[in-house]
Amino acid sequence: MEKVLIFGHKSPDTDSICSSLVTETLAKHYGLDAEAVRLGELNKETEYILNHLGVEAPRKIGEVVEGQKVILVDHNEKEQSVDGREKAEVMGVIDHHRIASFETISPLYYMAKPYGCTSTLLYEIFRRENIEIDKQTAMLMLSAIISDTLLLKSPTCTEKDKEAYSELEKIAEVNAEEYGLEMLKAGTDLSMYSAEEVINLDAKEFSEKGKKLVIAQVNTADINDVFARKEELAFAMEKEISDKKLDVYMLLVTDIINTNSKAIVLGNDREVVEKAFNKKIDENDSMFLEGVVSRKKQVAPPILETL
Repeated sequence: MEKVLIFGHKSPDTDSICSSLVTETLAKHYGLDAEAVRLGELNKETEYILNHLGVEAPRKIGEVVEGQKVILVDHNEKEQSVDGREKAEVMGVIDHHRIASFETISPLYYMAKPYGCTSTLLYEIFRRENIEIDKQTAMLMLSAIISDTLLLKSPTCTEKDKEAYSELEKIAEVNAEEYGLEMLKAGTDLSMYSAEEVINLDAKEFSEKGKKLVIAQVNTADINDVFARKEELAFAMEKEISDKKLDVYMLLVTDIINTNSKAIVLGNDREVVEKAFNKKIDENDSMFLEGVVSRKKQVAPPILETL
């Protein structure tokens, strides 16, 4: 039987990795020869989770060959997916983002709902199909929900996410808030990363009306700690703009304690960000966004709509 590769988006975050591992379990339940893989390096938060659970990180791949069977989780846009995806056979998608630049040759299983986390959709599948959830699988899904909803504080969080969080907490037999705080804090240590690594930890590329932009995001417990490196971060962003011929590069620095963000915005068309938020970018190439923590719901939609 041909192996099916399961993966999330490039610059994988916790939901992308955890949902890939959980989907592997689900696929094997149905008799598929499946393997969760990743398209980029793990961030500190995800490393913390896998180490805590004693789970081996998925192997990293750079591209897929023609005819490779794949299942996509936590993304669908080709700009965010594996190189060569247009040649692969997409068997399924499990996602919670907008659908864009996506088409397949063959029919497929597609599940997309506007939830705060992909793992919430996976939890629904387990329950609907009456498949038992073991503690490790529960912890992987719970970790993803904590990460994507910032412990249920993000505006992307839905009642379905809260229900899944509550039930998975019971199955995992863990205090989700205590575990979640430690997990989120582990992901805010950026001191060991170069500027190039920081801006690519969780970077997503979007294309709209002929324009190319990247919106990257990092979490922190203190925005000033990250902005102390603003000069080197901006240099790295300018290089990405030049190398990838981007019109805008936006680095969103999100304070997980006070639930605000401050962004560095560069590029020839950065006025689109000013129009989207009806705010001016200051002389330091930055913009403070009060109450903004979600790229998916609060940042990407107004920018793409403005374009």
